[in-house]
Amino acid sequence: MTALAPHLSAYLREHLPRERAVSPHTVKTYANCFVLLVKFAADRLKRRPTDLEIEDFGTDMIMAFLDHVENGRGSCVRTRNGRLAAIRSFFRYIEYRLPACLDQALRVRAIPTKKTDKVLIDYLDRAEIKALLNAPDPRTRLGTRDRAMLHLTYAGGLRVSELVSLQLRDFPDRSLSTVHIMGKGRRERVLPLWKETQFALRAWLAIRPQVQATEIFLNANGQPLTRDGFAFRLAEHVKTAAAKQPSIHRKRVTPHVLRHSCAMHTLAATGDIRKVALWLGHASIQSTETYLRADPEEKLQILEAHGAPGIKPGRFKAPSDALMLVLNEARNGCSPKS
Repeated sequence: MTALAPHLSAYLREHLPRERAVSPHTVKTYANCFVLLVKFAADRLKRRPTDLEIEDFGTDMIMAFLDHVENGRGSCVRTRNGRLAAIRSFFRYIEYRLPACLDQALRVRAIPTKKTDKVLIDYLDRAEIKALLNAPDPRTRLGTRDRAMLHLTYAGGLRVSELVSLQLRDFPDRSLSTVHIMGKGRRERVLPLWKETQFALRAWLAIRPQVQATEIFLNANGQPLTRDGFAFRLAEHVKTAAAKQPSIHRKRVTPHVLRHSCAMHTLAATGDIRKVALWLGHASIQSTETYLRADPEEKLQILEAHGAPGIKPGRFKAPSDALMLVLNEARNGCSPKS
């Protein structure tokens, strides 16, 4: 039997950040998955987490955990698939380090992901975005900070992880005219900023506390702002914006919705999906196609280009033959009349 703790520790502390060079956000996400998995297995097997062994995590245990994530914790299918991706990554790491666990690792890695619905994205229109950007009170320190955060997130189409990890050195010439982003998958991009965004950033930097933390955005205690902290402040400003723009009430505004809004407005302005992919830092244009499905303007252009076909109106005639009548009722899902 093989103890889990040393191998899981090496995976999170050495393999992911050093050998794979993944981002700190990815390490935190994977670590959170294994916190949930280890607690689940320890409760199920009535053992301490430090006493768990790799052999305890067979396909039955993993499947039970995934069901717990989806049903017991009420998470969506995408979250369930994300947990499975982290588990697969760990067992891929185990394969070549523990040959005795090879068969188990292959079985776990063969667990299929669940298909998810390709739902349309949520985004804010220009009036709603304007109301949201104006929601923070610039007369207060936190309001000045929040206005800069919202402006920068929307203007750059930033992920929350990209926003909270920004540092002063990410503005190369200190003029705030451009920002250097280290994105998902360690893909870098440099984005120009609007004058309004530069003004909001300068207002915050002028009153930002002088602390050792190099991150631009700090919480009330002078520590780097977290993802949850940004989400909390966004929710407060959404309430304020909704009072002026009631249509916001009908939408679920998450931090990622600001990124979606930037993408939709960029697509409307340029009409070029490649430019949207470039702005957002997508690895593949396939990731950007979801904005085409959500854009009604693209569908209207298709209608205008083709026009409706000329079809003469017809009149339905019921079949007179008894057998054909029965067959048509069966085809349409009706119970044939006796």
